[in-house]
Amino acid sequence: MTAATTEPDTLADVVYALGGVPLHRILWTPFLGTATEEHLLRNRHVELVNGILVRKSLGFRKGVAEVVIGCRLLEFVKVARLGAVTVASAPYRVSIGVVRLPDVAFIRWERLLAASGKIPDIAPVAPDVVIDIPTPDNTPGELTRKRGEYFAAGTQLVWEIDPDDRTVAVYTDPTTHTLLTAADTLDGGAVLPGLTLPLADLFNDPQLNPRP
Repeated sequence: MTAATTEPDTLADVVYALGGVPLHRILWTPFLGTATEEHLLRNRHVELVNGILVRKSLGFRKGVAEVVIGCRLLEFVKVARLGAVTVASAPYRVSIGVVRLPDVAFIRWERLLAASGKIPDIAPVAPDVVIDIPTPDNTPGELTRKRGEYFAAGTQLVWEIDPDDRTVAVYTDPTTHTLLTAADTLDGGAVLPGLTLPLADLFNDPQLNPRP
């Protein structure tokens, strides 16, 4: 990019700005660079980043982990009707022109609902808690960019979960984290006080450890 403009000069600039995502995840369409939220809603498993549609990284084990973790979170929040627990089909507008689909998320009802009380097609703000389950298709630059966007938009906790390594990186700001292992217990902090998830129990869930 030139010093005089923030517009990308080359495709390499575009990919760099996206966090170095693999090219096969960037949709090459007639509206490349001009995609809108309407285009996002018409496509499956894509995020909107400044006019570009970027496919989510997919995987069967990742999908199973989303359900396992989402169910554990839902069990806690639904008792007191604290808010909505979502999976990767629920879009969140984290800034103008940027809509993300966190793998699992929690958002308080008062932050989600419009004056009408209806659930919108796209959440107007970022989640309170974001849970991502990265795959090899997710680059460090992409994850760093997403964390920055989430926290700037009001997210208070980001958990990056690795079911294979059996670890959880807990972020309370975009750059610093605590790495938990299966010997530890994950908690909701000030966002979801009282929530505790023993990681040994989570990672040993039969859905993540199938038996013949």
